[in-house]
Amino acid sequence: MYEDLESINSRPEPFQFYTAEELWTDEHTSEEMLKYHLDETVDISSRRGAFIDSSVEWIASHFNVDSSTRIADFGCGPGLYTTRLARLGAQVTGIDFSKRSIAHARKSARKEGLDIRYVRENYLSYETDENFDLIIMIMCDYCALSPAQRSKLLLQFRNLLDPGGSILLDVYSYAAFDKKEEGASYEVKEMNGFWAKERYHCFLNTFNYEDVKVSLDKYTIITAERSRTIYYWLQYFSLEDLKREFSDNGLRVAEQFGDVAGGEFSVGGDEFAVVGGLIDI
Repeated sequence: MYEDLESINSRPEPFQFYTAEELWTDEHTSEEMLKYHLDETVDISSRRGAFIDSSVEWIASHFNVDSSTRIADFGCGPGLYTTRLARLGAQVTGIDFSKRSIAHARKSARKEGLDIRYVRENYLSYETDENFDLIIMIMCDYCALSPAQRSKLLLQFRNLLDPGGSILLDVYSYAAFDKKEEGASYEVKEMNGFWAKERYHCFLNTFNYEDVKVSLDKYTIITAERSRTIYYWLQYFSLEDLKREFSDNGLRVAEQFGDVAGGEFSVGGDEFAVVGGLIDI
């Protein structure tokens, strides 16, 4: 028991373990995630419906979206952005590795008669001969990736982006990192049964890595049948950090905003958004 508790409370190296796929593909957990996606009153898996509406309205205006605009949504979930953008006539592709989310997105598209291409795949492995006018990655998904994964993703964006095209993504800031507190807690059926149908014990350890501006929420879930650990990493950024990562991978940051609805950029904000493009354009 002592060794088990020591393991539960151990601090790994930044991005030493990566379990995102399990989080989004587990039968029970993916169902719970979809519920949060579709709850328009909370900012958990997706942002509130009113914000998404204003975000899509801004995207359509800022990037002159029309029937000729080819858009790729990396980490599209159940299609909250892709559906709205397709309603505007855009040619939309959504990529996500959650079977349940993609199934919901496809069902919604069929119901509305929208021609949206959905790909159920880890977006880090996504390949296509198609090029896009706009690539979006929203809800700070970029922050959940390791440095190597982010570099791979940006190289994908560079290869997939049409000359003159744009990238839109949002990230958490240093200000948000400063508010993140380390701690340890224990709860039976934490998050109202989110992690399993059966009774379970959940240990949550939160670690901050000041030198690299990374945080980890480490969930250890123990049922009568098994024990598993979920690592939820977040990288936090300054605008300079993001500009450097883009530049290192043949891209540039052209604009910055407070969010993906075109809000005003502020160094003290908890998040910010950037618009990028090819470095030689």
